[in-house]
Amino acid sequence: MLVSYNTKEKDLLARIMRAEALNEGDLGMLMVGNVVVNRVVADCYTFKEVDSITDAIYQKNQFSGTESSLFYGGATTAEIRLAERILRGEYYYPATHSLWFYAPGNISCKAEWYSQPLAGKYKNHCFYRPDSGICQELY
Repeated sequence: MLVSYNTKEKDLLARIMRAEALNEGDLGMLMVGNVVVNRVVADCYTFKEVDSITDAIYQKNQFSGTESSLFYGGATTAEIRLAERILRGEYYYPATHSLWFYAPGNISCKAEWYSQPLAGKYKNHCFYRPDSGICQELY
């Protein structure tokens, strides 16, 4: 287990995965889950005080999905299973070491975001990873 969590946090993770990437399919939702867990694991940048799934999801100005109607209401059994896969430690490129993502639509990903290099793109989401020397716990 990468991070500690309870049943409510597993549901919370499943719901943010749905709210941020429902249109990206299972793989897109799994990648969002990777970023959430990475923020809990990381001890760098603005994530030094993030110690739980709840902290990561509700950190100020981070996940716009918390304002989406898709975030509210319980997660489905299928969404819970996706969250469980992430919580067991499954990782998916390009989210493997990523701490940030955004969806620019049909526009190309920026080479850097928050001064971090592009890790890659999946469908409409661009993923960005920190340097391994700064966030060693992710590597």
